[in-house]
Amino acid sequence: MAAKERQDITYFGAGPALLPTDVLEKAAQALLNFNGTGLGIAEHSHRSAHAAAIINEAKADLAAYLDVPDDYDILLMQAGGSGEFSATVLNLVGSWVLRKRHEIFGDANKAGDDDHLNQPALMQALRSCVDSRLKLDYLVTGSWSQKAAAEAARLLGPQHVNIAADARKLNEAGKFGAIPDESTWKLSEDAAMVYYCDNETVDGVEFPGFPQSLAPRADGSGPVVVADMSSNILSRRIPVRNFSVVFFGAQKNLGSTGVTVVIVKKSLLPQPSAAMMRALSLPLPPIVLQYETIAKNNSLYNTLSIFDVYVAGLVLKKLLATYPDKVDGQESVSNKKAELIYAALDANPDAYRVVPHKSVRSRMNICFRVTKGGDVDAAEKAFLAGADKLGLTGLKGHRSVGGIRASNYNTISLEGAEKLAQFIASFAKA
Repeated sequence: MAAKERQDITYFGAGPALLPTDVLEKAAQALLNFNGTGLGIAEHSHRSAHAAAIINEAKADLAAYLDVPDDYDILLMQAGGSGEFSATVLNLVGSWVLRKRHEIFGDANKAGDDDHLNQPALMQALRSCVDSRLKLDYLVTGSWSQKAAAEAARLLGPQHVNIAADARKLNEAGKFGAIPDESTWKLSEDAAMVYYCDNETVDGVEFPGFPQSLAPRADGSGPVVVADMSSNILSRRIPVRNFSVVFFGAQKNLGSTGVTVVIVKKSLLPQPSAAMMRALSLPLPPIVLQYETIAKNNSLYNTLSIFDVYVAGLVLKKLLATYPDKVDGQESVSNKKAELIYAALDANPDAYRVVPHKSVRSRMNICFRVTKGGDVDAAEKAFLAGADKLGLTGLKGHRSVGGIRASNYNTISLEGAEKLAQFIASFAKA
C-alpha cells in the first residue's frame, strides 16, 4: 500500500476523530518545549501554574462558546463516557437522597450532618422512600443509552431503573433507528435523573432538539435531565439551563482521547455523608468520579492529562476565532455538510438505504447500507475500496451493526463532505 500524506485523506472515523492540522502542529511543539520553559507540556506538573492556566482557559473558552451559565461548573475528568454512565448514577442518586432527607427530616440539608443516624423512625422512613420511590429514567434509543441503562441496573438493581422509552419496540426486528414519540414515554414522577444520549454514534440517531416533555416548568422545577453529548457537542447550540448534567468525551469534536468533560448544575454538587449512604445500602461514587470533589479541586484531585486539556483548549480557541457567532456558526456548517451527504444518498435509492428514520437522522454519524446489485456485503466492500482510493477513509460501520458510517464531525471540511457526496453519486451510477 502506497504511503499517504495527511493532506491526501479525509478521515470519517467515529473516534478518535480527525484533529485540525494546525492544532496538532502547535501541540507537537508544546510536547517538546512549552512556552520556552525547556520542558514539554506533558512533563510539567499538573499542580503547576502552567497547568492551572491551561485548565482555566479551556473552561472559560468552553463556557463562552456554549454560553454556559455561571451557576454551572465545568469539570475535566477521566474514564470516558462509559465512566460517566456510573458517575451520573452515583452522584445524582446522592443528590436525590439529600432532597428526600430534607423532606422527611426537615433539616438544613447539610451533606455531612449525621445526626439523622440517631433518629431511627425518620431513618426508617427514608429507607422506605429509597426502596419504593428511587427511580432513574432512561430513554433507550441506541447502543450507548442501552449500555448506560444496563450500568445503572448493575449498580443499583433493576428495580430502581425505569426504561421510559425503548426504540427497539418500534419495529419487529427489535433494532434501533427511531425515537419513540414523547407521548408514549413513561417517565417517573420524581426520578433521580432522566438520561438520554443526544446522538447515538453507532446507530446514527440524533435527537432533533431538546425533548419538550423534559423542559423546565414555569416555577423553575422539572426533571433532572442528563445528556450524553459525546459525539455531537460543539456542533450545535444547546439550551444548557434545561440540563442538570451534560457530559462528553473529548475525542470527537473537542480534542484527543483522555479527557471527559462534565457540565453540571452547582446545586447538585453536594453529596450525603458516606455514613448516610451506607445506612441506606446505597453505593458511593469512587472519589475520582465524585463531582463535588472534582469541583472543589478545580479538576485536579488526581493527575489530569494536561496535554489533552491543552489540545482541547487549542481546538476551542480555533473555534472561537473561526466563528464570531460561536457555536451558531459551526451549527450552520455542520447542517450543510450533513445535507450534502444525505442528499446524495436520497438521490440514489436503488443503491443506498439510510438506516435511521428521516426524522432522527444524525448530522454527526451518517449510517447507511449499500444495496446496489443486491449483494450488500460485496457492494459495501467495493464502496469502501473505491472510497479509500480517493482518500475517503474511516467509513466502515461499527462492528455491532455493520454497514457504512460517515462521521461528520466538526473537523470534516465542507470540501471533504462534498467529496464524499460526489463519490456516493458516482459509485451509484458506475
